[in-house]
Amino acid sequence: MPDGGPSSRWSSPTPSVGDFTASSLQFRPALREPKFNMLLRLLCCGRDMSKKQRSLVKEYWPVATVNFTPLSDPEIEYINNLQGNTWKAGRNAGFEDVKTAKTLLGIDMEANELYNKLHLSYPEIFYAEDDLPDQFDSRTKWSNCKTMKEIRDQSNCGSCWAFGSVEAMSDRICVAQQGNVHLSAEDVLSCCENCGNGCSGGYPTRAYQYWVRDGVVSGGVYGSKKGCYPYEVAPCHTPTPNCSHECPTPKCHHQCIPGYSKSYSEDKHFGAKSYGVRGVQNIMKELVNNGPVTAAFTVYSDFMHYKSGVYKHKTGGQLGGHAVKIIGYGTENGQDYWLVANSWTTSWGDKGQSLP
Repeated sequence: MPDGGPSSRWSSPTPSVGDFTASSLQFRPALREPKFNMLLRLLCCGRDMSKKQRSLVKEYWPVATVNFTPLSDPEIEYINNLQGNTWKAGRNAGFEDVKTAKTLLGIDMEANELYNKLHLSYPEIFYAEDDLPDQFDSRTKWSNCKTMKEIRDQSNCGSCWAFGSVEAMSDRICVAQQGNVHLSAEDVLSCCENCGNGCSGGYPTRAYQYWVRDGVVSGGVYGSKKGCYPYEVAPCHTPTPNCSHECPTPKCHHQCIPGYSKSYSEDKHFGAKSYGVRGVQNIMKELVNNGPVTAAFTVYSDFMHYKSGVYKHKTGGQLGGHAVKIIGYGTENGQDYWLVANSWTTSWGDKGQSLP
């Protein structure tokens, strides 16, 4: 990985499993095998099993019986001892309990999918670069774009939907040769009235539509005094994690911080359009031609333990939905992956990244 650009890798789903959009890229895990569902029904109902069914128990029962306390040391140990596992688990500061972890997950996957179905278009796109490289990292192709190498911090606010969106927007402004602009997550979080519920969650697609319709001002990280509207939620992950309390959404201020050279309205940056892209190959082309995209996916408890490698769900229940920025793709040891930048600081995962 290039210096200064931490990210993570996640295993790449097949086109028939994934549903992706450039403004709100979604990943839905594959449905469980029908045989596995049948097995669970048989076990719960206590029926006598045939020889074929007993063979299914032998094949699937080790998976069915794994049930650890979420975010526990036994869960970490189990993941690290799995034969053929492609990633390493460990403790990430600030992720000690489920309640805390859930405050960071600001995507209602069902509602998000429904909104995209009703309000997001998926136009046919023709790309200048149609031949895809085997490996791709946006930070390498557009090395002059400073925001591509940044890992932000949403703190203990469920603002991932705003962060995953403005991070990709900032990158795309640079890709379009309009300079390095650090768009404000705070502007989207607090001032987009129809984007959702602030720190309690929102819609990435609406964030993009806000960028097109109303524009987004610049803004640095908390306490930076950079840009028009810096982030207002104080860090809680480092150096001493304190993310246990729920964070209220900051009030919207239609004005820049004192001393900034422009007014709020003068500092607005606008997107040309918001659109979706479906299919793994098309998402790869979108990345290579136009830059990073925003993704929403279902988070399981084991994801909170990610430290390195190509992440693939192994154990634990669903905690909620999360939005991130996808910056590339590749293959590691035969496993395809998306290269992802998270917004949980560089103390999480592989310096803030993962390979899903």
